Amino acid sequence: MTTNNNATGTLRDSAAARWTALLLLAMAMFFAYIFMDILSPIKDLMESTRGWDSTAFGTYAGSETFLNVFIFFLIIAGIILDKMGVRFTAILSGLVMLTGACINWYAVTESFMGSSLETWFSNHLNYIPLFDELGVSPFYAGMPASAKLASIGFMIFGCGAEMAGITVSRGIVKWFKGKEVALAMGSEMALARLGVATCMIFSPVFARLFGRVDVSRSAAFGLILLMIALIMFVVYFFMDKKLDAQTGEAEEKDDPFRISDIGQILRSQGFWVVALLCVLYYSAIFPFQKYAVNMLQCNLTFTQLAEGDFWASNSVTLIQYFVMITIAATAFISNFSKKASLKYGLLLVSFVFLICYCYIAYKRQSAEAIFAVFPLLAVGITPILGKYVDHKGKAASMLVLGSVLLIVCHLTFAFLLPQLKGNEIGGVSLAFVTILILGASFSLVPASLWPSVPKLVDSKIIGSAYALIFWIQNIGLWLFPLLIGKILKASNPDIVQSLEAGTMSPAEAATSYNYTNPLLMLAMLGLVALLLGLYLRVVDRKKGYGLEEPNIK
Repeated sequence: MTTNNNATGTLRDSAAARWTALLLLAMAMFFAYIFMDILSPIKDLMESTRGWDSTAFGTYAGSETFLNVFIFFLIIAGIILDKMGVRFTAILSGLVMLTGACINWYAVTESFMGSSLETWFSNHLNYIPLFDELGVSPFYAGMPASAKLASIGFMIFGCGAEMAGITVSRGIVKWFKGKEVALAMGSEMALARLGVATCMIFSPVFARLFGRVDVSRSAAFGLILLMIALIMFVVYFFMDKKLDAQTGEAEEKDDPFRISDIGQILRSQGFWVVALLCVLYYSAIFPFQKYAVNMLQCNLTFTQLAEGDFWASNSVTLIQYFVMITIAATAFISNFSKKASLKYGLLLVSFVFLICYCYIAYKRQSAEAIFAVFPLLAVGITPILGKYVDHKGKAASMLVLGSVLLIVCHLTFAFLLPQLKGNEIGGVSLAFVTILILGASFSLVPASLWPSVPKLVDSKIIGSAYALIFWIQNIGLWLFPLLIGKILKASNPDIVQSLEAGTMSPAEAATSYNYTNPLLMLAMLGLVALLLGLYLRVVDRKKGYGLEEPNIK
């Protein structure tokens, strides 16, 4: 009873304070998401300047989650979170991300090229006992030395990023439990995913800055932002500490972790269905993001802009980013407007600026600028979905809808988009619409899936529950980038042969791939997710988890 009295008038009861805490966590993840995909929009440059073919790029992309999966680091992270609490784990995750990013950045610098370290990596790590036999080695003979070292850095970064992910989820539950938790989680992910658009717009700009291609500048941009993310976690540390001092609640470390806790989680049928849904959703989106720009380069016809052309200038890049932020801000704020005139006025502004954004992206003749539209619709509708789940429920039903949209989008990319190659306006228009819908479908996950986890497990072990889900999710995030790279190479033997014969340059090869088979694989993931979503509704009715019920009662 004492705790309840002390809780009256605390930071958690202040809307401004708890949303400030959310903003700090969301901004840190925003910067983490930027670095996560910092090389994705310049896959073609990595191939032409560093010799990373699709297999090397796919191996690098999958390495982010390698340690999380194979040395169970995410499980360890969950234990650390439950024992040491949100504050300690947030700072630790920020430091780990920064360490990995530094290694990643150095690997793609020109300083690494020709160094003794490059020679060492070229001659070593070509065979990893046991992992090679199992076919899951993070390296292979012939893999570029820079890709090997970058993969090591990305593995370390991935440990920090996934630790940050479960920590942020736990922090949101702590600050918003019994309040607008789904809205908060949806808003956090909506803001964080703007990081995807940010890196799509700016990574190629930094790589081509000053008229000379240097991919390490893009990595350096992401590295600096991760330093800011660490500062965000430090500020959150003091806010969270003050909250605990007000409420009299002890940090989670006073409640010791027990192995039996994991057994309790694993015995929940609902947990397993949600975990599998999560891995299917994320495996159909995140690996795709790493190849999406290259997929558009291969399926759309772009005109090379003349040097000095206004639309190719960095000034237009800044204008485009300002337009993007305006779309996101007006769409997001409209969700909190109580006056109908203001709400629809903001939505109108958002729509007009979205049209302007699409026009600028089209005029720039840039695949990365087109894919940057990915999170914009999600930013506007994720809070709506989160608010709906908070007040009306239907979380499981939303997951089913998300699966259907996922399937439709990947099949559109696989079969319809290639048919419009050469049709500049038709192809770009279809790409914009499909990418927007794909982003919207993905917004259903944070709004409905993540807030459902506290309904499945005891609050004392929610950190471990999130860690287990993230670990299962990471298996897919390790496997599918690798599979996409291998399938892409196997599906395009003519390109491989032309490269070996010297009749096609790496730059030409990088934009000539047929992506049909990898996209079909991703559509199949959506189909399995659809079946699981339907099954989850059945399980929820039988077990009474309350997934279809509102969070706020």
